[in-house]
Amino acid sequence: MQVRLPLATREDARGWARTTFRDNRAAFLTVIALFGVAAVAGLAGPQLLGYLVDEVSRGSDTVGIDLLALAFVAILLVQAALKRAARVRAGVLGERVLAKTREDFVAASLRLPLGTVEAAGTGDLLSRATSDVERIDNATRNAAPEITIAAITVLLTVAAMIVTSPLLALGLLVSLPVIYFPTRRYWRRSPRTIERMLAAWSGVQSGTHETVEGARTAEALGLIGRRVRHGERALQGALTGERDLRRLQVRWVPFLELSHALPIAAMLLLGAWAYSQDLVALGTITTMVLYVQALASPMDELLWWVEDFAVAGTALRRVLGVRTPPAERTGGPPRGRDIELAGVRFSYDTGREVLHGIDLNIPTGERLAVVGPSGAGKSTLGRLLAGVAGPTGGSVTVGGVEVSTLPDDVLRGEVLLLTQEQHVFSGTLRENLSLPESDGWTDAQLLDALASAGALEWARGLPEGLDTELGTGAQAVPAAMAQQLALARVVLADPHTLVLDEATSLLDTSSARELERTLANVLAGRTVIAIAHRLHTAAAADRVAVVEDGRITELGSHASLLAEGGSYARLVHASRAE
Repeated sequence: MQVRLPLATREDARGWARTTFRDNRAAFLTVIALFGVAAVAGLAGPQLLGYLVDEVSRGSDTVGIDLLALAFVAILLVQAALKRAARVRAGVLGERVLAKTREDFVAASLRLPLGTVEAAGTGDLLSRATSDVERIDNATRNAAPEITIAAITVLLTVAAMIVTSPLLALGLLVSLPVIYFPTRRYWRRSPRTIERMLAAWSGVQSGTHETVEGARTAEALGLIGRRVRHGERALQGALTGERDLRRLQVRWVPFLELSHALPIAAMLLLGAWAYSQDLVALGTITTMVLYVQALASPMDELLWWVEDFAVAGTALRRVLGVRTPPAERTGGPPRGRDIELAGVRFSYDTGREVLHGIDLNIPTGERLAVVGPSGAGKSTLGRLLAGVAGPTGGSVTVGGVEVSTLPDDVLRGEVLLLTQEQHVFSGTLRENLSLPESDGWTDAQLLDALASAGALEWARGLPEGLDTELGTGAQAVPAAMAQQLALARVVLADPHTLVLDEATSLLDTSSARELERTLANVLAGRTVIAIAHRLHTAAAADRVAVVEDGRITELGSHASLLAEGGSYARLVHASRAE
């Protein structure tokens, strides 16, 4: 059953903002100060134009007029320089905040339980790591500076209007009800709409990622059309979310535009009356009208960037949601190493049970092979044994302690799951082997682990040995060798129980047998549960468990199961006939 990763609370987002401001206080205050000075410089323009109108009205000489014009141009240049300096500082600050956010996100993602990541799907994490982080980046680089300068400009402009002419400034009052109530309604309804929209876009990215990852499987099974239709439905859901937000905006924008026009009309009417009564000069009216016109742009900037800021706020909650600590695993230390499954049931979706009441005891040091047809539940059983997921019924214990309750650091020292899906990280061979403690192993230990995994000769053939760079843009690592590197990591991790889920499937038969012979000495004394499709693995095991339709239908040694002539015997005969 797919689950959604949590969404942080608004208080979490506010806490992040407070911490970020505190950690970058000097930089934030510098940016705000520069924007404030730029806004103050911009206020001088209408005043100079007002003086210019009065000078012309009085018939002053051209020298005074020329000086006012030059001062006006100088003010514009100063304001432009201040804005540029502020934006540069804001950009640097944004990069710093963005880098810290990304680092924290990656660290939090790596701490998530594997079962949570698998249940949510990598697409959700990918969406949060890309588009959501980009929205935070846009807010930090653009929205925050624009909102800051717009808010400062609006406040200082209104203050300048009141100082210039308190009487004419009363014309601003006509816009308050026009802008307040529609904006309040819009801001109350938009957050939930934005949350639904971002969740829908996350679904698009998740579906696209899954389709690309499973393209070969979809093609082989003739499911391309179904995946395309799934993508179209997800995209339609995202577009519906976008339309819902735009519908709210369409109802709000006319009132925003009306709030700009009404004060100008009111001020011209009020100004005409005041001028006829000799209460204000013509230059003052000009200055006030210019101020009202100048208010339109920062008000639009302020309100529209607030929407972007709201989107970024929801994106931030999605990113911070990954930091939300999962439920603490409080299981005590195991009192032994025996593994026991009692009445184990498991469902991915409600009403669709995959495992049906499995009972099994695995004593310390046993090599157990789990075989059966594809889709029988073998891999699911391996996930439960490794504590990746918890059973929906019954219990899986190691040393008498429920596996799914063990803290991760304890669990991985007890049971480790190795699948056929392995990853080579960008970095040196040494770093790939010793993750995450690059300084915790000697060269001799790393080489011994490679030898145990059958990869020593390959490693010795690398240009710089253990210090050779691997991954994208560096030394290519074949898929089969990636599995051997993963096995070398297992040797270094040293768990007492190892669950191998077709971990040698990418090797050819002879290489797989050679590797398993090499590992036999390394794994001596350990409990090994091998989920295999190659039956030679089962022949070398102490016991074989046959899983069919989510149940263990046969359990015994290779020889005894062959003698019984049941499902296992038929599987062996079928494999020999191929």
